[in-house]
Amino acid sequence: MTATDYESTLTAEEQALLPSDDDVRHYAEHGWYLSGKVFTDDEVDALAAATQRYYDGERDRRLPVRPPKLAYWEQSLGPVQRHNDYVHHEHDGLGAILRKPLLGAVAARLAQADEIRVFQSTLIYKPPISGEPSNIVPWHFDKHYWASSSSEKMLTAFIPFHDCGEEMGTITMVDGSHRWKEIGADDTVVRHFADRDRSQLEEMLAENAAYNGAEIRKIPMVIPKGHVSFHHCRTYHGSGPNVSGRPRQAISLHLQDGDNAWREYPLSDGTLAAYNHDVLVRRTHDGRPDYADPEYCPVIWRHRAQQGG
Repeated sequence: MTATDYESTLTAEEQALLPSDDDVRHYAEHGWYLSGKVFTDDEVDALAAATQRYYDGERDRRLPVRPPKLAYWEQSLGPVQRHNDYVHHEHDGLGAILRKPLLGAVAARLAQADEIRVFQSTLIYKPPISGEPSNIVPWHFDKHYWASSSSEKMLTAFIPFHDCGEEMGTITMVDGSHRWKEIGADDTVVRHFADRDRSQLEEMLAENAAYNGAEIRKIPMVIPKGHVSFHHCRTYHGSGPNVSGRPRQAISLHLQDGDNAWREYPLSDGTLAAYNHDVLVRRTHDGRPDYADPEYCPVIWRHRAQQGG
């Protein structure tokens, strides 16, 4: 896939923001990529304004049922780090900006995919409380929670609403860790990091690095406003405290390539790995959860040959 494949829908200025061949090679080797200015200041400010309306209770629709592992901060939970899933579905103001074709085109280049769909969107607010324990996100990688997904190309776009550096507790990557062979994995890895002991996750990172003969190189993403950090679904990442005195606000937009589908992934207790989508999305002709359901997993980019299909 080359930049010319996108000419039908991207402006010349947007095409210039697509990852170069060197950028794609860097992503394949290191497992992360920092984009150019994908969103204008006005678009980022619109995200921030829509977020405030969302926190004030504005919704265009709500989930018909509550999935079993839904992250959904409410006022009663207090000044902890906030996570709210499915904001692209519940709020049109947020969803419209998150479906920007350029964002999908960048992801498609990195993943070497013809189609990019939303998988999940999580609105995040890290309060400016340096000692708040929920502000520390321990080392993990996203594919552990996506065991019911068939793809190994899935990736995440981290979109802050402001300049985001180390003092704000920015997202931090473990360089090249997506290429490690995994050791010591068991069924507990499908549990979200919030439900696991932080020291156990630190130990898992150290053990996997040692197994691969790899150095643990932690790369904090210093992200200017409007720029986006991308990481592979098997890249270990985490974040530290926010000591900036200002809230750290962002959306973590999880993305899937067009080939991704639900798969049967048995666990040791005889059950199957599941994702929140499984109780929401439509079913395929053979009864599987459809991770291409446009209601929850809208397409944000297709290769030109597939446009309009």
